[in-house]
Amino acid sequence: MENPACFLYGPGVAKIENSPYPSITDPHDVVLKIVYIGVCGSDVHFWYHGGIGKKVDAANPLIMGHEASGMVWHVGSAVTSLRKGDRVAVEPGFPCRRCKSCKAGTYNLCPQMTFAASPPNSHGTLRKYYKIPVDFCYKLPEFIGLDEGVLMEPLSVAVHASRLADIKIGQDFVIFGAGTVGLLCAAVAKAMGAKNIISVDVNASRLEFATNFAATASYLPAREDSPEDTARAIIDNFDLDEGVDVVIEATGAETCIDVGIQVLRRGGTYIQTGLGKSKVQFPIVTLSEKELTMKGCFRYGAGDYELAMHLLEAKKVSVKSLITGAFPFEQATEAWEYTKSGQGIKTLIRGAL
Repeated sequence: MENPACFLYGPGVAKIENSPYPSITDPHDVVLKIVYIGVCGSDVHFWYHGGIGKKVDAANPLIMGHEASGMVWHVGSAVTSLRKGDRVAVEPGFPCRRCKSCKAGTYNLCPQMTFAASPPNSHGTLRKYYKIPVDFCYKLPEFIGLDEGVLMEPLSVAVHASRLADIKIGQDFVIFGAGTVGLLCAAVAKAMGAKNIISVDVNASRLEFATNFAATASYLPAREDSPEDTARAIIDNFDLDEGVDVVIEATGAETCIDVGIQVLRRGGTYIQTGLGKSKVQFPIVTLSEKELTMKGCFRYGAGDYELAMHLLEAKKVSVKSLITGAFPFEQATEAWEYTKSGQGIKTLIRGAL
């Protein structure tokens, strides 16, 4: 095959088939040879349910993958910042650059965003060769491996969430969820100067990893406790007076949203990063009485990838220990199943040979 790719036809149906080699039509484009692709929770959801919102149509199968790193293979005539052989991390979505959101500097909200592996026809990175505008490639320093480069994408999500929260030195911080994004949110909060960084999850082994990675403490809630009881237990166990300064919610679970609002001090900040059900219930009276700042968080925007790269280059954040396995390209579906089973932290798929 000239350009083997992993196409999803629908829930539980994926095939490795040939795709066209991505010829350069814009002088600012580059073609990459993909070396690693990360497995994200959304990939698992697509594998089991055929999509999030818009579904994959079996008549128009979709190439999967959006977390990726690779080597520059071919550059357009106007590209001067990269050359063949350079190692890069990929920002897998590029905007129109013309709409109000783009011109306001919030290009992640562009209604015409072309994002990798988005139905119906925006194909992803799980293929041998992938084309992208040069300004959405980030050259990796020599001491950062291409496997680590894949983590630039979730790290940028964590950076975006932390910048929305405006974390300040000495603040108390709670992160709900000890998956990849939750762990990286804790690491970014630490780099930004947060004092107490408390990781909350229902998985004890992930909490153990979290405290060895970046969190200063962890809390395993009792499943029978109410949201009010859980919030009070966190405040009391960690001597937080009337609550924490910042909460980042990275699970999308309704209970965590409830606890997150209740564990905040008056005037605190809440950032919703995790995606769950489209409609949830939460304590709106508490939200109002505490006069909380509550913000949604969507992917990453202007400056987030650059700051993520700085954190890696300055060694303020390390992502190597998050990588717990890599599957061959031909076993992409096994990588999705492995992630669904809850094993490991971040699973990778190697690029096609």
